[in-house]
Amino acid sequence: MDYKKFLYEQKKRDKALKSKATKVVVKEIRFGPNTDEHDYAFKKKHAEKFLKEGAKLKAYVFFKGRSIIYKDQGQILLLKLAQELEELGKVEQMPKLEGKRMIMFIAPKKAK
Repeated sequence: MDYKKFLYEQKKRDKALKSKATKVVVKEIRFGPNTDEHDYAFKKKHAEKFLKEGAKLKAYVFFKGRSIIYKDQGQILLLKLAQELEELGKVEQMPKLEGKRMIMFIAPKKAK
């Protein structure tokens, strides 16, 4: 009977700790290697909103078919985004090519 009470108390403590833990939200933004200026600005505005809400940002450039030859353009695009979002967040992972995606993570500076 005492052991059952111990298990019950432990479950209760674990549940309380789990409810206090912060949940990390990751939002994604997808670009193409030849993303136009207006589309870039529109997606950048969403990225700013996500970082202000305290969510991590996963920005990636998706290369379709033979567009993989524009790797440098994709990297320039992601670095430009990181530079413009510098006051809202810091780069957690620099742009890195994984398969057909070039991925970069940005974490918010002040999470709410």
